[in-house]
Amino acid sequence: MASIMTNISAMTALQSLNSTNKSLETTQSRISTGYRVGSAEDNAAYWSIATTMRSDNGALSTVKDALGLGAATIDVAYTGMNNAIEVTKEIKNKLVAARQPGIDRAKVQSEVAELQNQLLSISESSVFSGENWLSVDSSAATYNSTKTIVASFSRSGGAVSIGTISVDLTTTELIDSNDQSGILDSEDTTTNGAVTYSVTTLDISTLTDTDDDLADLEQMISWVDDGISSMTTAASNLGAVKQRTNLQKEFVNSLMDAIDRGVGALVDADMNEESTRLQALQVQQQLGIQALSIANQNSQQILSLFR
Repeated sequence: MASIMTNISAMTALQSLNSTNKSLETTQSRISTGYRVGSAEDNAAYWSIATTMRSDNGALSTVKDALGLGAATIDVAYTGMNNAIEVTKEIKNKLVAARQPGIDRAKVQSEVAELQNQLLSISESSVFSGENWLSVDSSAATYNSTKTIVASFSRSGGAVSIGTISVDLTTTELIDSNDQSGILDSEDTTTNGAVTYSVTTLDISTLTDTDDDLADLEQMISWVDDGISSMTTAASNLGAVKQRTNLQKEFVNSLMDAIDRGVGALVDADMNEESTRLQALQVQQQLGIQALSIANQNSQQILSLFR
């Protein structure tokens, strides 16, 4: 039936053209943004997963920064510990030399005193970002014998957890100004002279060549050697923690890349596919416009019936 009130062909052509335009708009949006799922209306489940994982990846980026900061703090403490070991070795060498009868121990003590000052300087200056793991004050309100480095961020069943790497300062501290419990300021008392001393305070300037004084000097040498052994162990512990921190940092970096790839697989647009679809839709759009134009001409043809 030919009707001027209802043009069925034009209506059909218009619906097809509108559908093509909508698909074309979606494809153009994917090409311009690079996302197949750019908002919740595209795919609510994938969008929710991607948003959560992007948030977690941001937290992992902060964890990586924290690991870098922790590694730097450990490195400063490790460097200070190594230098303290070398200086303490020199003190030990001076004491061994002073064991020889006839040595002017007052002059040797002047050298030892400078080395002791150097030990204090090393301990006090091994600071990074306000953290000093070699010289502490255990009586301070902010003191904590266990230092932690943020090492991981994970999510399980909606609950998040933060993993840390711990360092026990009681095994690394060289100086504790509160109770002299550090490696270098822990005290011993000579057997014969009853003189209380530490690596940083020992004084041999008054010792003579008597058997008792020489025995006390040997005791000091042994005490200094014990200090070197303790610092060597502490340096080994710091080195192990530093290695773990670096490995964890590499893992977090790889994990972030893996999460990016996973999110991309969910929401990224395939540009090869979208470009092919765009060309096909553009052709469909042109044909739809032409079909609508032809359908609109049907009403004009009815006029020929009344001529």
